[in-house]
Amino acid sequence: MIRLATEDELYHIEHDPVRPHISKEWRTRSGREVYVLEQEQQIAAVICVAYMDEVPQSENDMKWPGMTTAVFYTVWSYKKGAGRTIVNGVAQRIKQQRPWVKRFVTLSPLTEMARKFHISNGAKFIGKHSTCQNFEYEVC
Repeated sequence: MIRLATEDELYHIEHDPVRPHISKEWRTRSGREVYVLEQEQQIAAVICVAYMDEVPQSENDMKWPGMTTAVFYTVWSYKKGAGRTIVNGVAQRIKQQRPWVKRFVTLSPLTEMARKFHISNGAKFIGKHSTCQNFEYEVC
């Protein structure tokens, strides 16, 4: 089951391997959401989303929220396959609940692991910048 993280579950952000320095307050303020994937009564994966109007090229670009682009800026999993499940599931949920969101992109670290993860999950590479790279998911 994919759902918004409860206040009690937000401690999981301390396990964020990509952006541990981003505070809980920033991740949960207006225009931001934290989702969890629950499997067998345990958290299997976590994803953080920022809503914007442009594709960010750095964390700094995510200062001002928007509406038309969902940015998956960090995802991690505790179980094999859970990362893929949460990315695809959250994209579908957002598409259904927020029909004005037209793009689903990442703000990913400059690692081969991030590239392989997104490409193998059907995303298209759309840009490389000094501190990150972007991939885009087509959500039908």
